[in-house]
Amino acid sequence: MKNIFIISAHHPYPFSEGRLNAALIEKAQALLTARGCTTKLTKTYGQYDIDQEVANHQWADCVLIQTPLNWMGVPWSFKKYMDEVYTAGMDGRLCNGDGRTSLAPQSNYGMGGALQNTHYMLSITLNAPKQAFSNIAEPFFAGSSLDQLLLPLHLNARFFGMKPLKTFAAFDVIKNPQIEADFHRFEAHINALFP
Repeated sequence: MKNIFIISAHHPYPFSEGRLNAALIEKAQALLTARGCTTKLTKTYGQYDIDQEVANHQWADCVLIQTPLNWMGVPWSFKKYMDEVYTAGMDGRLCNGDGRTSLAPQSNYGMGGALQNTHYMLSITLNAPKQAFSNIAEPFFAGSSLDQLLLPLHLNARFFGMKPLKTFAAFDVIKNPQIEADFHRFEAHINALFP
């Protein structure tokens, strides 16, 4: 995997300037460039060219999505980006429709992806502690994993045929931050996935 397309999905708020997400992206770019990878970066907050964004997905061997988790989902500007870019890519560049045919209209929904040789990685920052997930004793998520919470992102990627790499998460970043430890874990994560 040599062509890495990084999507910065942070949306700035007065209480969240996005420094952690930006630092993780900067670290990813440095680590990947040192391994001979080429990176491209898009910020979903602000202006972007929709056709260029579709082309960036086609170019990529891996799409790295760096996003905070806001109210159990991605920031609204990233959702807007998906609505615009992914809808434009349904013309055959990202997928060939939804995978069904007129001969089998009830079968193969979501299996029309054109990015079969592309991987993706989610890198998440969130305020919930790690112990809140995959733990039946914690009532809020009731034993659900972080990746189960992120299922819509995983399904969007699968719709285009992309294959998942292991998710990275920086937990508890507001109430009990462990930023230096997160940076070390992130570096080890990138090193393991992109040797």
